Amino acid sequence: MKISAFTFIKNGAIFGFPYIESICSVLPIVDEFVVNVGESDDDTLGKIKELNDPKIRIIQSCWNDKMKVGGYVYGQQKMIAQFNCTGDWAFYLEGDEIVHENDLKKIVDACRNHLDNERVEALTFDYYHFYGNANSYLDSPGWYRREARIIRNSIRSYAPDGLYWHVLTSKSKIARYPNAVHTGASIYHYGWVRSQEEMNRKSEHVQKYWNKNHRRIDYGEIDQKIICQFAGSHPAIIREWLPKEEGLFRANPGHLLTPREKKHRFMLRFERWFGLELSKKHFIIIKP
Repeated sequence: MKISAFTFIKNGAIFGFPYIESICSVLPIVDEFVVNVGESDDDTLGKIKELNDPKIRIIQSCWNDKMKVGGYVYGQQKMIAQFNCTGDWAFYLEGDEIVHENDLKKIVDACRNHLDNERVEALTFDYYHFYGNANSYLDSPGWYRREARIIRNSIRSYAPDGLYWHVLTSKSKIARYPNAVHTGASIYHYGWVRSQEEMNRKSEHVQKYWNKNHRRIDYGEIDQKIICQFAGSHPAIIREWLPKEEGLFRANPGHLLTPREKKHRFMLRFERWFGLELSKKHFIIIKP
């Protein structure tokens, strides 16, 4: 069995991505890591080269800044990297996502256990979306709680944007989400832990790919009820990178809920009343 990992990254340092930590978090369990590096205004490429790991294979690309619909340029860059993977499985990590060292064996076991079951097209992970500081994460139907991050590399798949996959079957050209089972592992997402300045700098540069205008991000403008205390341990590789604030992140007490937040607050109550899970899923759950 061979596992490939892949990612794409541009201006990783300027935008505050822990992309080096992300890559290194899964290097112990993969046979290769394909990194698609876009033309950057910082030393993103040089920092990756400094890792000097024989498993890392670097591709350099130029983004199509004229593509401003639905984040499709992210899908393009994701697939450039994936199409260069040679493993049985292709493990996609974004530059602000980290895997805990305690989960590495679970991931390998899941890949091995489902290798010969072609019904299983993808493997999913639970998600921790950290917010504001390292002690707080978000629990809401508006933030996906589980996502596919490993795809079988022998099926026809493509990414409409950077987040998820569509699959084309042999009998149809109509796309669907991949059939998936859970790895038992988690992804630790730290994008909303970087400084507000870095987050706004990123937003200013990337919103154009969704044909949207940048609106200044204020971490305090959020529903306090979806912010939860994190009681676990962070991956060892990211601990030095994390902000050092203590306690639960506190939102602006005067924050006015948006219509979207009101909807998600109602959905959260509905989940608790009836034991449901209503967050968006970009995969089809199957029994292995």
